[in-house]
Amino acid sequence: MSLTIALDAMGGDHGVDVVAAAALDVLQRHPQLRLVLVGDQQRVGATLGALGAEPGERLVIRHASQQVAMDELPSAALRGKKDSSMRVAINLVKSGEAEACVSAGNTGALMAIARFVLKTLPGIDRPAIVTALPTMRGHSHMLDLGASVDASPEHLLQYAVMGAVLAEAVDAIESPSVGLLNIGEEEIKGREEIKAAAKLLQQSGLNYIGFVEGDDIYKGSADVVVCDGFSGNIALKTSEGVARMISQFLREEFSASLRGKLAALLARPMFQSFRRRVDPGRYNGATLVGLQGIVVKSHGSADRQAFANAIEVAIKEVDKKVPQRIAKHLESLLIERRAV
Repeated sequence: MSLTIALDAMGGDHGVDVVAAAALDVLQRHPQLRLVLVGDQQRVGATLGALGAEPGERLVIRHASQQVAMDELPSAALRGKKDSSMRVAINLVKSGEAEACVSAGNTGALMAIARFVLKTLPGIDRPAIVTALPTMRGHSHMLDLGASVDASPEHLLQYAVMGAVLAEAVDAIESPSVGLLNIGEEEIKGREEIKAAAKLLQQSGLNYIGFVEGDDIYKGSADVVVCDGFSGNIALKTSEGVARMISQFLREEFSASLRGKLAALLARPMFQSFRRRVDPGRYNGATLVGLQGIVVKSHGSADRQAFANAIEVAIKEVDKKVPQRIAKHLESLLIERRAV
């Protein structure tokens, strides 16, 4: 069975250079895959040529005359860039010409355009951004990471359902555990919205384990961690900052003296293994979950390997029919709640 994915070739800090190279890598691993590179036809074609490749049946160029800037207002991109590479790629998902879209472009614009074009699934008020994060036990899925700043108890319930279905589908986890991010594990702690959401989750039929704190995210205490977009985005960016700080401190210590340089040389295999385990590029590819179509957001600074990983996320979610599973689960939950 063939599979087609549209790539926003002009998005991100590195644009078509990274997207085209990653596309060629992924095509080698998936013989049934067809990729559509959406962007300026001349630039995309020239980049492919420099890589020793050319358009064909499995690698197609779709021209788009506009590009969404990384600092552009989402409203401006939505209204004024109807022929942007981002918009055209999402339109291909809407028309059924592609099963998924991957973009490293402006997150706010991607969310606004995807929500406008694809619409949300029945029973979903707001989409959420979800990604896998490394933990001591493997990885966990966390959402929302910034699609919406605030969230009502009902929204948090919807996030929990979407996260659980995603984890079950892509990780083959039966009844994944769901934790609600809070400032403490005690029932009396937290905002009223969090307490109300906890009650909804207790009645949801999900494998809800209760409140989890910030340090539980990386302990792997829950397969799915649910929070509002404000808290989730801060937690994610703080984690990325801490990781960069630790990496910088290690480099400084190992280069400060001859003894340090010798120790770094001896410990090199260990550090290479450690880097592979926590490399953000390995977990690149955040899903805009809750839409009537699959849209994956790559980190804007993603390199060739990281963007290829984002494409792999899209492939897996298409294969596992994630939107359809979410819709089915939500329908069952709604029927159960009406019966109570």
